[in-house]
Amino acid sequence: MNQPRIPLARAVSAAAAALLLCSCAGTGGAGDGTTAPAVNNGAPKMTQLAVNAKARSQLKQGGTLNWAIDQLSAQWNPLQADGSEASTNDVMKALLPTFWRSDAGGTQTPNKAYLLDVTAETRRGKQVVTWTLNPKAHWSDGKPITWRDVEATWKALNGTEKGFRTASTTGFDQVESVTMGVDDRQAVMTFATPFSEWQAMFNNAANAPLLPADYIATPELFNTSFLDRIPVSAGPFKVAGIDRDARTVTVVADPGWWGDRPMLDRIVFKAIDTGAMPEAFAKGEVDFFNNGPNAAGYRRIQSLPDGEVRKAGGPNLRHLLLNGKSPQLTDAKVRQALFQAIDREAITRTDLAGLDWPYTPMNNHFLVPNQNGYRDNSGGLSRYDPQAAAQALDAAGWRLDGDVRRKGGKDLALRFVIPAGNSIALNESTLVTQQLGKVGIRVTVAPVKAGDFFEQYVYKHDFDLTAFALLGTPFPATSSTGSFQQGAGSNYSQVGSDALDSAMAEAAVATSVDGEDEAINRADAEAWQVAGLVPLYQRPAIYGARKSVANLGAPGLSDFVYENIGFLK
Repeated sequence: MNQPRIPLARAVSAAAAALLLCSCAGTGGAGDGTTAPAVNNGAPKMTQLAVNAKARSQLKQGGTLNWAIDQLSAQWNPLQADGSEASTNDVMKALLPTFWRSDAGGTQTPNKAYLLDVTAETRRGKQVVTWTLNPKAHWSDGKPITWRDVEATWKALNGTEKGFRTASTTGFDQVESVTMGVDDRQAVMTFATPFSEWQAMFNNAANAPLLPADYIATPELFNTSFLDRIPVSAGPFKVAGIDRDARTVTVVADPGWWGDRPMLDRIVFKAIDTGAMPEAFAKGEVDFFNNGPNAAGYRRIQSLPDGEVRKAGGPNLRHLLLNGKSPQLTDAKVRQALFQAIDREAITRTDLAGLDWPYTPMNNHFLVPNQNGYRDNSGGLSRYDPQAAAQALDAAGWRLDGDVRRKGGKDLALRFVIPAGNSIALNESTLVTQQLGKVGIRVTVAPVKAGDFFEQYVYKHDFDLTAFALLGTPFPATSSTGSFQQGAGSNYSQVGSDALDSAMAEAAVATSVDGEDEAINRADAEAWQVAGLVPLYQRPAIYGARKSVANLGAPGLSDFVYENIGFLK
């Protein structure tokens, strides 16, 4: 699974760009095959973008693209706690409004199809952002997109009414009002406290679309309007059908779209178990899929005459997750002991073998190794140290009895839930079982149906241990908060602290790059102490694509422009 997360290495952080661009939106064009700027910590450079970028004039008009996704969602609201998942986002980004375009370096430019102009200024000591909407923009039911949609999305995401099951409230919880500007097509947003990453709002790269007021105005509507259906859209494509038996979602070019005509006639999103994607690609069943750190899939793509590996340094993170509400894991000291008993470098090397990817375990929850501001705040918890882990478990009352630890008549036994057919998760669970077994912790691996993994297990906290990937964005504070904040919908470890919440909040209102880095690193130090998420490595953004497919691949910090995706002439 992917969740909102952290940015790739840059010369300055994305939050710094937001601060520098406080008066107006940024400018800049996307490149292809560019290289990340050097930073001062010696980490390797990585390609920023690999999407086979081509001008629209070089593409055919028409055609069907078959795109593999890893689950057929039940919840299609991407801002709802159960809908904040990569497959959902892949589909909904073709259908919902987003106000920004992000280039390879994470610089934000207004998406003129929806946002004609935006200004950020200080009025009477408060930050005010004025959003001027495109008067041509409308929902598929014919209703115009207005300031009321901005207001409704804010009310749903600001955290004041707990019935809205949101993935994150970051930024929206700092807004005190949204009012109409000069007319219905202008929204004036006033912040109670400054929000440095305000460009993350209604942002495609940040997985944060605008939602229609009519379908989210109440908690019941927000939580249920998009259950097993997509009732309305406002993008270059519209829904043609959801087939649960075939596990497909078909979207077609919307003749009512007011922007550039989509180059494709349709996109068919096919839900396929991750492990089966490379062979489906080889058989011609799909034209594009996210291979991730799958060495066999990597080789399979390379073996095909019409296949192409598109690889870039993405902002994504592979991690292990501990459920802090599991009976044996409620003690933070026990969770910290697991951190020290797990050999993350061994897992990383095994996961990434054969991918030509740097073997660099991550020692920070928020920043990737080649990013400015990155440092190890673990206080030793990032170091593989089974002896220290054993001592900590002894101190917590879990004593060895034969080959397993017991306390109060109960074994220290954990259930590691993984999606069936996922070779990476199987490798991780096998190694973790061996490593924890050496310190007296018994692990049982529980493969479950891949299509049920998130909805039935992760979202419902039905696991002791699990592993998946988190999706990154160009906004470090915004993208990380939902995974760590107490009570946040996407905090699946269910652990946190007031100090961690405070540090993340300070990062969101920082007025300098140094201030943001300091706050994020304080938050990271707290994340090690609450010990719910074990960072493994910066996940390779490796995709398989037909050589004929253009403007689609490994996006880095950029976002896909769906109307420009197509086939070469």
